[in-house]
Amino acid sequence: MTFYTLKYIEQNQNTSKTILYVLIAFAALTMIAFTVLYLRHRFDTRYRDLGIIALLFLLLFMGTQYEKYVQTNVVKSQSEQIGPFIKSVAKDNKVPVSDVMVNSTTLQDGLIVRVDSKDIDYQLELNDDNNSYTLKQAHVINHKVDVKN
Repeated sequence: MTFYTLKYIEQNQNTSKTILYVLIAFAALTMIAFTVLYLRHRFDTRYRDLGIIALLFLLLFMGTQYEKYVQTNVVKSQSEQIGPFIKSVAKDNKVPVSDVMVNSTTLQDGLIVRVDSKDIDYQLELNDDNNSYTLKQAHVINHKVDVKN
C-alpha cells in the first residue's frame, strides 16, 4: 500500500502540465516564425504551408489541454481539499503534519489515514458536501507500506 505525505502532495500537483505548456509555446512560436517568413517571401508557399501545420499543432495541443482541464476539474478540487484535511487530522490528533499520511492524493470516501507516530490507521467517511468527516479506526491487512515524501 502506498501512502503520501502532505509535502509530496503539494509538490506534485502541477508537474504534468509543464510538458504540454512547453509544446503549446513551441507550436505558437513556430507558427509566428513561419508567418513572418511567409510575409517576407510571399511567393514561396512552403512557409505558408508550414505555418498552417504549426497552427494545426497549436490547436491540437490547446484542445488536449482544454479536455484535460474539463476532466480534472473535480479531481483538482478534491486534491486541493486534501491539504487542509491532513492539517486538520494532525491538529485533532495533536501530532506534527509530517506524521499524517494518506493512501490517495484526492479526498474521497474510504481513504485510509495513517498517523505514523501513533501507529494507528483510520478510514475516512465524508458527509455529502465534504465539509465534515468521521474517522473510524481501521486495520490494514498488509502492513508493508511505501511512503512517498
